[in-house]
Amino acid sequence: MAGLRLIVGLGNPGAEYLRTRHNAGFWLVDALASGQGERWSFDGKLHGETCKLRVGGEQVWLLKPATFMNKSGIAVASALRYYKITPEECLVVHDDLDLPAGTTRLKFDGGHGGQNGLRDIVAHLGHGKFHRLRVGIGHPGHKDKVTSWVLGRPSAQDEDAIVDGIARALDVLPLVVDGQFDKAMQQLHTPGAGGKAGS
Repeated sequence: MAGLRLIVGLGNPGAEYLRTRHNAGFWLVDALASGQGERWSFDGKLHGETCKLRVGGEQVWLLKPATFMNKSGIAVASALRYYKITPEECLVVHDDLDLPAGTTRLKFDGGHGGQNGLRDIVAHLGHGKFHRLRVGIGHPGHKDKVTSWVLGRPSAQDEDAIVDGIARALDVLPLVVDGQFDKAMQQLHTPGAGGKAGS
């Protein structure tokens, strides 16, 4: 399978959403960009902010849709068309209620699992054949509390767990970009296999 050429972080634009659980996708791509000293620039035709950097020696585009979460598909579809990238060469990073805070999982294809950003991307592409990096944010325990949960800020403990999970995901990102998905999954999904970030 081909490697990655585009990494999309999902979130809601605006300062009031910055540290909310729903913006975990933004947290990861922001950490990736700032780690390399790259700056974001807004691109109207792509409906989002972009920057270009190298991961494991490969050049990759990063994208943060400037639309709200439930309209993420327009930015993703526009970027794929503009850069002539196939959906299989794209990784979408998103928050996931079904995983405990800080658990990160790689996945290819499938449904949207109720995640509104994924739902819109699948609707725009007509399928779900792209890579996902699921960033666990935990679940409030009742479906009626989900909206305020995802749009709220995590506790300090959960935030630390999410940041740690993102660091572990960034450790395996060079493998993902290189198309070594199985190896990356094995490392990311096996506790203790990847060690701590920076080790």
